[in-house]
Amino acid sequence: MNSTQKPQTPIRDTHNANPASRQGLKPVRRIAGMPDKQPQKIVRYKGPMDRVFLILVLILICFGSVMVFSASYAYSMSKYNGNGYVYISKQLINVLIGLAVMFITAKLLDPYTLRKNVGKLYFVTVILLALVLVIGTIGGGAKRWIMIAGFSVQPSEIAKATIVFMLAAHFEKHSEKIMSPKSTKESLKFGLLWPLMYTGIICLLVVLEKHLSGTIILFLIGIAVMWAGGTDARFILIPGFAGGTVLTVLALLIPYTKRRIDIWLNPTNDLTGDGWQTIQGLNAIGSGGLLGLGPTNSRQKHMYVSQPQNDFIYSILCEELGFIGAVAVIMLFVMLIVRGYQIAKRAPDTFSSLVVIGIVSKIGLQAAFNIGVVTNLIPNTGISLPFFSYGGSSTIVLLAEMGVVLSISRFSRQDR
Repeated sequence: MNSTQKPQTPIRDTHNANPASRQGLKPVRRIAGMPDKQPQKIVRYKGPMDRVFLILVLILICFGSVMVFSASYAYSMSKYNGNGYVYISKQLINVLIGLAVMFITAKLLDPYTLRKNVGKLYFVTVILLALVLVIGTIGGGAKRWIMIAGFSVQPSEIAKATIVFMLAAHFEKHSEKIMSPKSTKESLKFGLLWPLMYTGIICLLVVLEKHLSGTIILFLIGIAVMWAGGTDARFILIPGFAGGTVLTVLALLIPYTKRRIDIWLNPTNDLTGDGWQTIQGLNAIGSGGLLGLGPTNSRQKHMYVSQPQNDFIYSILCEELGFIGAVAVIMLFVMLIVRGYQIAKRAPDTFSSLVVIGIVSKIGLQAAFNIGVVTNLIPNTGISLPFFSYGGSSTIVLLAEMGVVLSISRFSRQDR
């Protein structure tokens, strides 16, 4: 256990009181340092949430909010008749709601309650994704939102967490069959085919929204949880190759994505059109130099980078804070992910471990994709930068996920 986390109340493992039903407590195979054998007597300890992870989350969300204000001010002034505080006002409301949800989740939700309700959550998520196709609202040229009680909700953001929870529950329930060296058929069925079905249904619905970047992230989240859950690496190569092929074909066949690939390869061919955002983002990064132009001093946010508070906020950060600031943000993400994996390592059971691995892997994937887009290493995919990009439901869902990780960090397992 972490030295900063003093165990408080011992909680007997009533969830798997029957020794014959303890397969759910089998530790994740690929987490170093976890025992291979299931102990006969287990006591769960409930202590305080992980302070290091909490501090990193708070630093990132505060840093991100400051950057939303700086990046959005000029654009907001232009769009809202001299009012430069529209976006930051909305973002602060979203952050406050998200933080409240995070702390409530961390304090009141335990992994066992979450495990019991993953099937219901998966069903609701599928319904929401289907409703987007029927009654969805259009924003930024894409139909990816629905209105619920007056609030705009993006179900694909909820789907990222749902995939993690559903696969984590599946791998806990069938861990013995998945890792069985005696039956390749069972390993293939429960380690590959069922997880691909759960992931594929959601990916298909998101593809129908013409949200290819979201589909890629969802697919990679599924692969990450499958690998950590014990699916044979040889099996993972099959969906990896097939999924990569399908996504490549779709990208080349859909005119919208094909255009983005053309612009990625030759952004200067359309300087005043689709290549504008990429070129201006690169200009912002190059203008920052080592130390940057200083907070709030970006030039490119003055109607050069389109909607700079969204996907290209990292380019404004680079311009204002320079190379040092850009690296500092990457290091904050790295520390958060590493700390998350440490929480997963000492989590009380397979389900909890895989949930944490899936959530922090999602953050790492999104951050890597966003920075890759801004620096033109990959085509523009429309993926936001966690904690930094302006967003409503995405910010609240992200902080709720952080609450889940903090909740799991309060539980540890001690063998007797």
